[in-house]
Amino acid sequence: LRVYSRIEAPFCYNGRNTWRAIGVDDGWRNEFMANTPRVVITGMGAVTPLGLDVQSLWQGVKEARSGVGPITRFDAGNYETQIAAEVKGFDPTTVLDRKEARRTDRVIQLAIAAADEALRASELRITPENAERVGVLIGSGIGGIETLSDNFDTLRTRGPGRVSPFLVPMMIADMSSGMVSIKYGAKGPNYAPVSACSTAGNAIGEALWIIKRGDADVMIAGGTEAAITPIGIAGFNACKALSTRNDEPAAASRPFDKTRDGFVLGEGAGILILERLEHALDRGAPILGEVLSYAATADAYHITMPDEIGSGAAKAMELALKHAGLQASDIDYLNAHGTSTEANDRL
Repeated sequence: LRVYSRIEAPFCYNGRNTWRAIGVDDGWRNEFMANTPRVVITGMGAVTPLGLDVQSLWQGVKEARSGVGPITRFDAGNYETQIAAEVKGFDPTTVLDRKEARRTDRVIQLAIAAADEALRASELRITPENAERVGVLIGSGIGGIETLSDNFDTLRTRGPGRVSPFLVPMMIADMSSGMVSIKYGAKGPNYAPVSACSTAGNAIGEALWIIKRGDADVMIAGGTEAAITPIGIAGFNACKALSTRNDEPAAASRPFDKTRDGFVLGEGAGILILERLEHALDRGAPILGEVLSYAATADAYHITMPDEIGSGAAKAMELALKHAGLQASDIDYLNAHGTSTEANDRL
């Protein structure tokens, strides 16, 4: 391996366990993408307000069912917003024993359940022989906010000596990745992107790069959230972000509609198994699709408002197309981040 200055020449992995240096220009990342392993999806898992697995979620989508209803996780009678998209009927002891379930926040429980389904669907068995080549990137925008909120109440009413010793590992955002790693023995790259509504997308995209640069053969990637709590609803109400259409919850989430009045807070987890194509073919894995590229940008504009002309989003799409070698006309479906808020929907 020859050592090159990073400025003079970044390295490009050609998929055959060798590296070469290429000149710095606008096309170096495209060349990197073209000369690295292809990455496919071999498993999916989901725990959502429409059901506790991928099949139930998809059936609900096809039937155009809404998962939104009155909040049942706490008494929301005096809140501006009294509706949310809750995961119903979830039992964490289906994937954790009772002691582990008591020591994990709901956000972690949802992630483990989705990861469990995804791993089973991919027919992937993590063993001591491949463990170091399997990584986990599961992000959460807020993490274990329910545990944190509950322990603040305990601190105020019962004193610091009664705060749970599991508070920190239950609340930090990267513990979903950590617990999935521990439960299934994945010893590859492991961390949690935190980027608000972009979190799961960033996790999947960064997992793609990890495989392409040769640091793993398989990545368990996605997002998890469980913020339907008194402080979660109150906080979003305070910044006027949530719908208050309490009398018709099923119609409250209405992005791009002129009568929209904010988004509906939801919870759940979605996990993909990303895998180097050759690795998937060698083990006869089911291949559901291919991830071609990924790009991320920042508006550098405002703490909640997007850039007035949408330049950050446009640049991210432009870069993603460029890395994949595609044109905009090649795209059949665009999953818009429609938040039912005026500024975001317009852009």
